[in-house]
Amino acid sequence: QVQLVESGGGLVQPGGSLRLSCAASGFTLDYYAIGWFRQAPGKEREGVSCISSSDGSTYYADSVKGRFTISRDNAKNTVYLQMNSLKPEDTAVYYCATDLQCPSSWEYLEVWGQGTLVTVSS
Repeated sequence: QVQLVESGGGLVQPGGSLRLSCAASGFTLDYYAIGWFRQAPGKEREGVSCISSSDGSTYYADSVKGRFTISRDNAKNTVYLQMNSLKPEDTAVYYCATDLQCPSSWEYLEVWGQGTLVTVSS
């Protein structure tokens, strides 16, 4: 079964950190760019970050630049999103998805995970 599974979400205080994981099963991540997206209550889904398959180049939305770091471990078939200096406005369900390019054009998103909830609150 082809799937992505996110984990690592939770409740954290402002200024805290979390590391999200996106683990693939049933296929190899090596050939795909992987994007992280988020959707806050009442808002549209937005792109947060992505990492290419070819040279590992990365992209970050302006809202998270300097605070989030994306990385991939092909041996573990997993992509990570390290989130530091978290803010209440980072509260959302975070999803990962396979893509054919980074930055994403949103045209080639194919396999999505189920999402993991991140809540930033004191």
